Formats: sequence, C-alpha cells, structure tokens
Amino acid sequence: MNSISLEEGTSPHPVPTLAQAFGVWLRIGLLSFGGPAAQIALMHREVVDRKGWLSEQQFLNALSFCMLLPGPEAMQLATYAGWRLHGIIGGLVAGLLFVVPGAIVIFALALAYALFGEVPLINALFLGVKAAVIMIVIEALIKVARRALHLAEHWVIAGLAFVGIFFLALPFPLIIVLAATFGFIRARRDDIDHRSVRLKVSAWHSLTTTLIWLAIWGLPLLALAAYDSEGLLLEIGIFFSKLAIVTFGGAYAVLAYLGQDVVVQFGWLSAGEMMDGLGLAETTPGPLILVNEFVGFLAAFREAGFWYGVMGAVVTLWTTFVPCFLWIFVGAPYIDWIGSQARLRGALTAITAAVVGVILNLSIWFALHVFFEQVSVQDFGPFTLWQPELASIDWRVIALALMSAVLLFRFHWGISRVLVLAASGGVVLTAFAA
Repeated sequence: MNSISLEEGTSPHPVPTLAQAFGVWLRIGLLSFGGPAAQIALMHREVVDRKGWLSEQQFLNALSFCMLLPGPEAMQLATYAGWRLHGIIGGLVAGLLFVVPGAIVIFALALAYALFGEVPLINALFLGVKAAVIMIVIEALIKVARRALHLAEHWVIAGLAFVGIFFLALPFPLIIVLAATFGFIRARRDDIDHRSVRLKVSAWHSLTTTLIWLAIWGLPLLALAAYDSEGLLLEIGIFFSKLAIVTFGGAYAVLAYLGQDVVVQFGWLSAGEMMDGLGLAETTPGPLILVNEFVGFLAAFREAGFWYGVMGAVVTLWTTFVPCFLWIFVGAPYIDWIGSQARLRGALTAITAAVVGVILNLSIWFALHVFFEQVSVQDFGPFTLWQPELASIDWRVIALALMSAVLLFRFHWGISRVLVLAASGGVVLTAFAA
C-alpha cells in the first residue's frame, strides 16, 4: 500500500474506488496516442485537472523521477499514480491498462503486416492520426512549459536542453545529469516549500520488493532456456531485457540502438520494416516502445509461424514492461520524500525544465517526419541538422494538422473526437488524391 505519510499538500479530493479508477485508466490507455508528450498531457488532464487525485507538485515530482528511469516514462507515471491511490494492485491496473490496449492493436497490425504487407486503408487512417498527434504534442508542450518554467533559469535550462539534444545529439542521460547537477547546486532551502513528509519504508521492504520483481522478470527466461527448442525466444528475451535497462529517455533515445541491432546484428527485420513498425507504434495508443512487440512478433513469426510469433510478442512485452513495475514499486515510496529535500527537489525541478526542451525536440522531430516524406540528417562539425526535402511536403497532413489545431486550441475539443475526425479526413483526402 501507499508508504508515504503526507501532512500537507495532499489532494482534497476523495480517493476513488478501484472500479472508478479502472474506468479512468482504461480511458487513458485507449486515448494515449502521440508519444510521451501527449500521453503525459492527457494524464495530467485526467488525474490532476479533472479528478484531483494528484496535486500539481506530486505530479511534477513523479514526472521528474520517471524521466530518470529507463523505459517509457508515461507508463511509469501512470503506474505511480495508480500505486498512490490503491497500492500495488492500483499500480498494476494503471500500468497494464496503459499498455494492453496499444499492445492488442499492435499485435493485430503486426499480424496483418506479416500476412498482407501494407494495408492502404490503415495507412490512410494513420495519416490523419499522425496529423492530429502533432497538434496534441504541441498542446502538451505548452502545458508542460507553463507548469515547469517559472524562473528565467528554467527557460535557460530548457533552451540548452533543446540545443543539446536537437543540434548536438547529446545523450539524453547526460542532459538529465547536467540539469540535475545544476539544480542540486543551485537550490537553496528557502526555495523549497516546507512540507512535512515522513518516510515509512524500510531498506528491507525495498530489498524484498526488488528481489520479488527480479524473480518475476527472470524466471520465465530460465523456463525458455529449458523448453524453447528453437532458441529464438530466449534470444529475444535476453535482448529486450538488456534494452529495458538502457532505454533512458524513452523510445526515441533508443531507436538507433534498437534499429541497428535488429537489422544488422540479428537480421530479424529490414530497415524499411523497422521504420514501418515505428510508424505503427507512433500512431497507435500506448508507449512508443511497443515497437518492440512488432519486432518480437515478426522475428518469431518468420521463424516458426503464428503461435511462435504470439510467444515472441508475449516474451517481448514481458521483458520490456516488467522492469518498469520493478523501478516504480521500489522507487515510488521515496518520490515525495525526495521532493521535500531542498537540494534533491532543486535537482528534480531542473530536470523538469530540461524535459521541456526534450519534448520540444520530440515535437519538431515528429513534425518533420510527418509533414515531409523525405528528411535527411546533415552533420556540420559538432552540429547535427535535420533537413526536410521541401518538394516532399504532404499537403494532406498540413490540412489535417491545421484542422486539428483549430479544433484543439479554438474550440477545445477532446482528444478522442479530434483523432476520429482527423482519421476520417485522412481516408477522404487519400481517396481524393488517388
């Protein structure tokens, strides 16, 4: 159960029943399009603005903590919120509902891809979804910036983080470490809200939780070593277990590593198929790292058929997301305590400011690859520059993105309505352009 005692700063809203929370987590899971920026904005709207289950500061503390962890930060944030409300069972419900809807969609699309290749109708639907997602990400960027950038130094941190990751291609962990170091040194005790936070978790409890989840993570891999005659499932499990440990910065930060090994070292997919899988993951609900499931299914399907492909997908999902529960269930009891410590909270505040720059980088990167069919990368000394081919601009995406922007920013439509209309528009415009 919740292992933090807060005397101040808790939400005045009543704690929902698990059934009530289940409905909200399911809604978030079904609507979690657009990558971490849009997913975090959606979650903030539901659990902070609408329901009041977390305070603003609790949400930002948890977000900063999750950005330090390997794996999908939005899924981990949902897991933490569920844990906060209903303990371990709440965290499992929130985390699984964030992943399962998208996993089901990715499985169906991966199967269709394996059997039939590209499906024109699906491509047309995704065209509209991509256009809407751009505007959803921009809306998320604005909201996160308003919450995180209160001082001039926060804007400077965000700007430097953007330059570092977009133009200098600095590793995401390095940017986070630099921001945290600055915030740690810069913080003064009088900068911090004085809240009484009593830590009620023991080292023994943390160690026990760690060992339990390491066993849940690792024992199925031992079973695969004994019973998988083909050997591929164990190879998939070990590969994605390693990936789960090094994926700091979310899916985008690991794409180069993932693509290179999957295509070059293992030969499971071609480069084009890898990009198709990323496109599916970008335009379906759930964390972008669900591209792993696409890879695991196709690799196993081609090795030994449908049921082996199903096992490949299951092993991939297991080794990708079980570690996320490990990180959160061990670290969650410490998040509010960290936020109450002057220098540690200063570090988290600086990390949150740097996250704004990271989200801006993701927004521009995503927009370039959606608006333009051809985008190349050029190196100028230490600088990296993404250059779109202007002649490859897709007017359909521009039109649908502008429509989505008007609906979101002018008329304040909900995300689900915008996505449905944009997807329908994609089908219509694709048929018109044919």
